[in-house]
Amino acid sequence: MKIVIYLYNGITMLDAIGPYEVLRNIPDADICFVAEKIGEVQADSGFIDINVNHRIADVHKADILVIPGSTIAFLEEMKKETVLNWIRQIDKTTTWTTSVCSGSMLLASAGLLTDLKATSHWKPLNLLSKFGAVPTRERIVEEGKYITAAGVSAGIDMALYLSNRILGENETKAIQLILEYDPQPMFESGNYSTADEKTIKTAEKKLAKDAKKGLGLLGMLKYSKSIFDMIK
Repeated sequence: MKIVIYLYNGITMLDAIGPYEVLRNIPDADICFVAEKIGEVQADSGFIDINVNHRIADVHKADILVIPGSTIAFLEEMKKETVLNWIRQIDKTTTWTTSVCSGSMLLASAGLLTDLKATSHWKPLNLLSKFGAVPTRERIVEEGKYITAAGVSAGIDMALYLSNRILGENETKAIQLILEYDPQPMFESGNYSTADEKTIKTAEKKLAKDAKKGLGLLGMLKYSKSIFDMIK
């Protein structure tokens, strides 16, 4: 089974690695990390790089496509017609087209989520409507072959959800055990709907700081005000 995960500078690394750790346990999984160019891709944190050995120009089909998100870099990716055209072409070959966090913005801007419900990280969620999708504040949303996940850690849940659709409950339970994925958070603040206003405001400040750092890494700091306005 060919599983293609798209990477780009400014990516939130767990958006890609979380699903990877689940999906690599699918029998006969053939996972391919791809980017526009061969070489290092830098995370939005600036602390982690991943070396990519495959270009999108050389990858023409997939059974599963995974589009991870980012703090801010997704906005730049949404403007790249080469990337969007590649996503459209790969989508024609997939059984499942998926996204994590703001990766759904790339699917939406490619025209794949028009009139479909979709989710994303809570901060840019409403931006989906600008590209014809129906923003839905849920952790996992399945619409036909499209599965979108909410922010960052939801990518693990999405991949387990997908594994269950492909392999069934017993195999997926075993994969979950292999990962020892047994979330027991200290606080009930991991969902926008249940987080209190003070927590949300604090999170927004931290996201704004991370976004500015990401813009600096991408050489886009001068555009910060207009970009932040887009995702309010």
